Amino acid sequence: MDLYTTIVLGALALVLFWIFSVKSNSSLPPGPFPFPLAGNLPFVDKNAPYKSIVEFSKTYGPVITIYLGWQRAVALVGYEAVKEALVDQAEDFSGRAPIHFFNKATRGYGLGISNGERWRQLRRFTLTTLRDFGMGRKTMETWIQEESRHLIERINTFKGTSLDPTFILSQTVSNVICCLVFGQRFLYEDKHFLHLLQTLNEFIKFNSSPYGQLYNIFPWIMERLPGPHHTLFAKVNEVRAFNKKKIEEHMATLDPNSPRDYIDCFLLKMDQEKENAHSEFHFENLWSTVLNLFAAGTETASSTIRYALSVFIKYPHIQKKMQEEIDAVIGPERSPNMEDRKSLPFSDAVIHEVQRTIDLVPFSLPHYALKDITFRGYTIPKGTFIFPMLHSVLKGEKEWATPLSFNPEHFLDENGYFKKNPAFMPFATGKRACPGESLARMELFIFIVTLLQHFSFSCSGGPDSINLTPETSGFGNVPRRYQIIATPR
Repeated sequence: MDLYTTIVLGALALVLFWIFSVKSNSSLPPGPFPFPLAGNLPFVDKNAPYKSIVEFSKTYGPVITIYLGWQRAVALVGYEAVKEALVDQAEDFSGRAPIHFFNKATRGYGLGISNGERWRQLRRFTLTTLRDFGMGRKTMETWIQEESRHLIERINTFKGTSLDPTFILSQTVSNVICCLVFGQRFLYEDKHFLHLLQTLNEFIKFNSSPYGQLYNIFPWIMERLPGPHHTLFAKVNEVRAFNKKKIEEHMATLDPNSPRDYIDCFLLKMDQEKENAHSEFHFENLWSTVLNLFAAGTETASSTIRYALSVFIKYPHIQKKMQEEIDAVIGPERSPNMEDRKSLPFSDAVIHEVQRTIDLVPFSLPHYALKDITFRGYTIPKGTFIFPMLHSVLKGEKEWATPLSFNPEHFLDENGYFKKNPAFMPFATGKRACPGESLARMELFIFIVTLLQHFSFSCSGGPDSINLTPETSGFGNVPRRYQIIATPR
């Protein structure tokens, strides 16, 4: 048998095995038939993959099986399916998928993508420690108010000329989490700090790009090809070195009787458990969790605020109405606080609508079947990726009057009072909901209200030049960058 015949027969055998293995698993949720190797990728919009999955659901239902290359995934589409999985069967769906980029960046350690006992110990410790240092409480509110004043001072240095707010907002938001984690804030002029924030921004953009999606689907191939991922992993080491330096500084100055921040508390926990061979409190988990907090606590809130500024420029009547409400309740000088939300229903509604329409993580962070899961009469086998499609919840036709339009009325009743909607899940829900939700809510409200208290926002191209659709869509929806003008009021 010649080489050509061997290759053809081998390929044919592989295809037959693939077809048999897919068809033989009749207990899986339905879905489009996949090609060998490529799976359903040829039919997925590389620029907005979540839209393709929602389209599949119109044919196959709210629980569908798709193949991203060889990787089997189950997508949950619509509020009812997502809630039933993440809330009603929370324990079954608490696994986190081993996304290759993040797994390699953290070496499998840290809170973000861990599972089992590691995840339980780190999450419990992290939530308790951050709350002890004020997350979601008055202490945190004071820090955010103080950082707001630095933000206003920084924007004032531009004297009404155009500026790109991307990294100004990243520095502002990151300084809040840095106070919790590192016990310090960084100056806006700190070039090293700015470089780290630019690196985090590159991570998010890469994972939301078609190239990044291919990397996470076919890592064994992409690792052997040239590309931007090699440069990015070199930059991961820069962030690692930054974290290591901060941890070493904490070790040298640690006072066991007076912990200053998250790192101090983790170091003390490491010392307490140094005789425990199975302890999850060690250096690798410390630096990786610090990276998780630093990245998640920076990019999500800063991107949302940046998108909000674009909304205000796109819809100046919304900006004006918010400013009138803020002026009447707070005035021009006093710093806003979380109690003001009750008296600012329109502003609160707009901020919620900003979070809904930015649709920041349309797939949610992928979950994972740590065991065989029975759901709605189907079997989701162990090792399956699970996508709770937050896009389909935040943009669901049954839950929102005008799901594809920016409409603050979604969060207002007939009397103009703020109203909740259970389909508002920008932070996901269940056991894997964002641990920093209370902090993010506080940041978004205080920073956005403070900005409108002091500035009116516009751009040289006018409202029609603003495009609210994402610059890239994949792992996340990345809002477009604009040069804006902040005119002091």
